[in-house]
Amino acid sequence: MLLIKNGRVVDPSTQTDATLDVLVEGDRIAAVGPGLEAPSAEIVDASGLVVAPGFIDIHCHLREPGDESSETIESGTRAAARGGFTTVCCMPNTHPVNDNASVTRFVVDRAAAVGAVRVWPIGAVSAGSRGESLAEIAAMKEAGIVAISDDGHPVASAKLLRQAMEYCQALDLPVIDHCEDPSLFAGAVMREGPSSVRLGLRGMPAATESICVARDVQVAELTGGRLHIAHLSAAESLMLVRQAKRRGLHVTCEVTPHHFTLTDEEVTYDSRFKVNPPIASRQDRDLLLEGLADGSVDAIATDHAPHEPARKDVEFDLAPFGMIGFETALSLALEQLYHSGRVTLPRLVELFTSGPARVLGITRRLAPGEPADLTLFSLDHPWTFRTVESASLSQNSPFDGRSFRGAPVLTVVAGQIAFRR
Repeated sequence: MLLIKNGRVVDPSTQTDATLDVLVEGDRIAAVGPGLEAPSAEIVDASGLVVAPGFIDIHCHLREPGDESSETIESGTRAAARGGFTTVCCMPNTHPVNDNASVTRFVVDRAAAVGAVRVWPIGAVSAGSRGESLAEIAAMKEAGIVAISDDGHPVASAKLLRQAMEYCQALDLPVIDHCEDPSLFAGAVMREGPSSVRLGLRGMPAATESICVARDVQVAELTGGRLHIAHLSAAESLMLVRQAKRRGLHVTCEVTPHHFTLTDEEVTYDSRFKVNPPIASRQDRDLLLEGLADGSVDAIATDHAPHEPARKDVEFDLAPFGMIGFETALSLALEQLYHSGRVTLPRLVELFTSGPARVLGITRRLAPGEPADLTLFSLDHPWTFRTVESASLSQNSPFDGRSFRGAPVLTVVAGQIAFRR
């Protein structure tokens, strides 16, 4: 039994923002209200802290099975807990690809055995993510997937996307697409613009993403299915999503902390800045911040993409795309969104909680009978992120050594404390 006292309870799904107590019994919330008492409970004094529903990351890479030298389900979920996440959704581009029920069951069973937080797998759209034929989606749904994606690659054709979206309507699953036009992407390593010219690195235009988003939105309209745009990074893509929402289409999107924080002016030959989609222009970044503030963006997702140091410690052209992101996500959001005055605290919490939950078609709230997943964080705690202290097996973050104001303090998963600062 756990009694969290005197915290600022912020739950956008119930429009709650008040100083309250939360009582946890077993793996469920027993009560939320003022002046709660439970003599046998462990008391957590949350004075000065925000108490929110457990954070959900709808886009990450845990690398297991097949690439355990970069990350494992155990190490990745420990890093997620340190970042305040109680649930993470792992992409299927493992080895083997999660395109069938046996791989899905492996991930689910492994997470149950060693995971510090809940792990909800995302299955592949196509067999082997090769873009040729649909994967075993219904069997994976039965085994535990919450969405499908060929992340790392776009869904290969409009025809295949249509098949997937029509098939997933009966299964009540969203289709998550990594949007890029392969012909414009080929050989590029960063965003095209003055910075790519200055560095002498091959760039891809922002249209690499938005052309694919336009295709996907039209297929979503054709099918009536649920489409989610992963790691949206371009202003034109955001405009297309806004238009789709105004027309009543089931189209949602996410933005990563590194895309709403960094600009291509900051990119150097340091391969920790190499991500896909690439770090964008200042204009794109500023419009993403607007989308996060005005409700156009549904969720903040980390796209936590670990790579063992030996793979990243090479020339920029040769290094794989990706950076780790669990442990800095909240602090970057506080820095760029809340402390800057761009968003209210309830909106910030929504982007980590009820926003991603809606994308997945579920509800998560602080109410009696709900799962006891909670994230407690400070708005002002000063700290410095150091990759050598990270729980991840990888250290590929450009935010190494960056100081922050605000951090996760306590992560509770199914009534158990998974992390305490």
